[in-house]
Amino acid sequence: MTMKIIIAIDSFKGSLTSLEAGSAAAIGVKNFLPDAEVKIYPLADGGEGTCRTLTEGLGGQIKSVEVLNPLGEKIFAEFGEIPQKNLAVIEMASAAGLNLVPKNLRNPLNTTTFGVGEIILSAIRDGYRNFIIGIGGSATNDCGLGMLTALGFKFFDAENNLCGIFGRDLKNVVAIKIDEVPAEIFDCKFKIACDVKNPLTGESGCSKIYAPQKGATDEIVQNMDGWIKNFFELTLKTVPCPLPAVRYTEGDGAAGGLGFAFRTFLRGKLLPGVNLILDALNIADDLKNANILITGEGSIDSQTLQGKAPAGVAKLAKKLNPKIKVVAIGGAVQNIGGNSEIDATFSILRKPISLDEAMKKNIAQENISAVVEQIIRLLV
Repeated sequence: MTMKIIIAIDSFKGSLTSLEAGSAAAIGVKNFLPDAEVKIYPLADGGEGTCRTLTEGLGGQIKSVEVLNPLGEKIFAEFGEIPQKNLAVIEMASAAGLNLVPKNLRNPLNTTTFGVGEIILSAIRDGYRNFIIGIGGSATNDCGLGMLTALGFKFFDAENNLCGIFGRDLKNVVAIKIDEVPAEIFDCKFKIACDVKNPLTGESGCSKIYAPQKGATDEIVQNMDGWIKNFFELTLKTVPCPLPAVRYTEGDGAAGGLGFAFRTFLRGKLLPGVNLILDALNIADDLKNANILITGEGSIDSQTLQGKAPAGVAKLAKKLNPKIKVVAIGGAVQNIGGNSEIDATFSILRKPISLDEAMKKNIAQENISAVVEQIIRLLV
């Protein structure tokens, strides 16, 4: 019987992309089992690198578009277009990420998600109506004010003037107008890769938990939490979108309230990142009758089991096919215990080596191929 082996490895950040790591693993399989049926899937969890990983894996292309960065300056950001699925893939961090703001300028009062809305508009103009959007790594705490403004929602102050697009402008919002939003916005389906469980406001809300990382002082945190509470109340009165009965929903606080903006204004669905990506890849059918799954990432540790991509694909594999053997590989590998769907873990390092040397592309590829060959020899 021909062995069927599925390879779905997350990127080795700074060294190999997901598909590069997968291709190196496939070489290792074929070195010992040249007749094996091997399928390589890209893997990501909705965080950094998801756009390129998913776009490349689904045969799409990357497009660059000029947008505003978190500080309101023009930059070029990219997103993925996958025509055969009428799908656009976006990482909000490409337009509103913390990495785009110098440390001395970080302050959520002065940052905006406007550029995220501009990317969405560009994709809509290109004809796309299905969206997968990763919202990790934000520099913002504007509750989506900037993004929504870019999409055509209008926010007014007490003197009936249009509000600005930055976090500081939340304090002025007293009215929302939605009747001039282009109709195609509401034709779109937004799936949001969101692994953050924080509600919008309060002790576990976006301002209290995440704004300090973005440059907020205690005073700014307190003020912004109050402004966002008011924004929430105003949204309840204004936006004709069904909201759950509970006032504080898990995930609303993601990306400084962007989760809330997607869920309420755009009817978006907040979903665990890895589950969303695996569904988009349609990997389930192949896992059902596979013999071995090889997964992994650069560093395998306790965090791997907390919703990271290798744990997600391992869980799906065991659910669909309890007999499948699941092996994870990584550069650095710690003991992740016995409560996992991952049967065994292996480091790809074969001798003492510096981190810089280990991360060289050709070295990492050779090491992956070699250790995967040994894994297959052992299992088969």
